[in-house]
Amino acid sequence: MAGYFSFTDSQLTALLLQGDERAYAEIFERYNKLLIKHAYHLLQSGEEAGDLVQDVFLALWQKHRELVITSSISSYLYRAVRNRVFDLLSHQKVVSRYTEAIGRFMEEGNSISDANLREKELAEIIEREIAALPKKMREVFLLSRREELSYKEIGEKLNISDQTAKLQVHNAIKILKVKINSHLHMLWML
Repeated sequence: MAGYFSFTDSQLTALLLQGDERAYAEIFERYNKLLIKHAYHLLQSGEEAGDLVQDVFLALWQKHRELVITSSISSYLYRAVRNRVFDLLSHQKVVSRYTEAIGRFMEEGNSISDANLREKELAEIIEREIAALPKKMREVFLLSRREELSYKEIGEKLNISDQTAKLQVHNAIKILKVKINSHLHMLWML
């Protein structure tokens, strides 16, 4: 692997995209520790940082043939780590909110009212309709609404223009309004 050590990042990236395992190994050697430090700085957990970076490198290899890297490999990897950190933190926030809600319910000992049942049914309908959106549209919509990313951030994360992200969100909202309104009419008639 001595020859690969002298290659530039651009050369290694080109070889990686062709499936060169030694180029991949050299990229790993160059950036693994730096990315773990970066992830640790964001997460304050060594174990989570290591796991997260390992996942990034695993995805890099598994998707090496379909990758479109428009910047440097280092920028690509740092952005991938940052996005995974944001995904992880967002997931932890959802789990925390769910745990808090269960705790409040247990403390208050309240029974579920008719309004709460309808709210739950509506939430299920919304989730089902979001899941029914075309894959790319759903992904853009969830990044916008659940992760609260800007169109520009979505564009960077998915390698699409911010206008495409905006259009996808707009179209998703139009589709969801029509589908959810029809469900609402039926739900409130019950």
